[in-house]
Amino acid sequence: MPDYPTIRLKPKAEARAIRHGFPWVFANEVVTDRRTRTLSAGSFAVLEDAERRPMGLVTVNPDSKIIGRMMDRNPEAVIDGDWIAAKLRIALDHRARLHDTPYYRLIHAEADGLPGVVIDRFGQAAVIQPNAAWAEAHITTLADALQAVTGVTCIVKNGSGRSRSLEGLSEDTAVLRGTLDGPVQVPMNGATYMADLLGGQKTGLFFDQRPNHAFAATLARGARVLDVFSHVGGFSLAALAAGATHALGVDSSAPALELAARGAQASNLGAKFETRQGDAFAVMEALAAENAQFDLVICDPPAFAPNKQALDAGLRAYERVAKLAAPLVAPGGYLGLCSCSHAADLSSFRNSSARGIGRAGRKAQMIHTGFAGPDHPQLPQLAESGYLKAVFFRLNS
Repeated sequence: MPDYPTIRLKPKAEARAIRHGFPWVFANEVVTDRRTRTLSAGSFAVLEDAERRPMGLVTVNPDSKIIGRMMDRNPEAVIDGDWIAAKLRIALDHRARLHDTPYYRLIHAEADGLPGVVIDRFGQAAVIQPNAAWAEAHITTLADALQAVTGVTCIVKNGSGRSRSLEGLSEDTAVLRGTLDGPVQVPMNGATYMADLLGGQKTGLFFDQRPNHAFAATLARGARVLDVFSHVGGFSLAALAAGATHALGVDSSAPALELAARGAQASNLGAKFETRQGDAFAVMEALAAENAQFDLVICDPPAFAPNKQALDAGLRAYERVAKLAAPLVAPGGYLGLCSCSHAADLSSFRNSSARGIGRAGRKAQMIHTGFAGPDHPQLPQLAESGYLKAVFFRLNS
């Protein structure tokens, strides 16, 4: 048995939740004596309950509120390249059944058994987000295993984002394997997207919205489309590929809109696509002043409620999005609203959206609810893994 140190739960800690699959141990649940505080971030330890019974092997970060993340229920497990490769092969088998092309989320953190690790695949390239201290410490081993299992020739480390700061990790983005010559073309839902793996948001593209893009596209034939918070054209390019007559992409990021326009050109849809840079709220107000209307309006904003403390303000922001978007929908048209805030559950988000539509003086039927695609599996015991929801309405008057 490896000579791991131990950390122990306090007597009143919720050991049952951990035994039933909850993957995190919070700092206030652990006996944090001097020995525990000296454990290095990203090291491994055996987690014991208050009676000193082993519960599994965790990775430890004394600098984080999540002091322990469950790695393996076997306290004697060895976390090395073979262990990581086994997790990758299981994940790869699932994605290969879902997709005919190698463009997908390969690893969705705890739900795929690699805590705090996100890996998106873009053909022969892949992006690793090591959002936990253990992954940062073992990034070379992760990259080696990823290359061995998938055969990718280019691997990018994207070390940015709020999750890393909560772990006490600095920002660091670099090409770890191979070379990268500009944005990567990604075929999806009949369109071609341009993903900037080094300088774009997150890993460069939001694969989680793929099924919601596809559903919106079923409403788009012959439609005028408004795609607000469009990023690289997620909804608008899929809508154009499905037969929309025109799409307007709105985003505050000029580089993202440039990638969207390049994607439209690569999809032979450039003549039907235009962009408008600016604050989304201000642009929607301006479009209303212009009496502009569209047959399909989609709003996919950033996480307005990234945590419970931001929930009330976030729900008000989602309500405002709906209130400003609803007048832009032509009678009989459709409105799609999205949230990637895990703190805002589906019911709260849906209610805020409906309230905003009502405040705009519109009546609506809710016709569809969407979530992240199956390459973003959820861990049932971890609500945070099911963050994305999309609600679609038909506005008849």
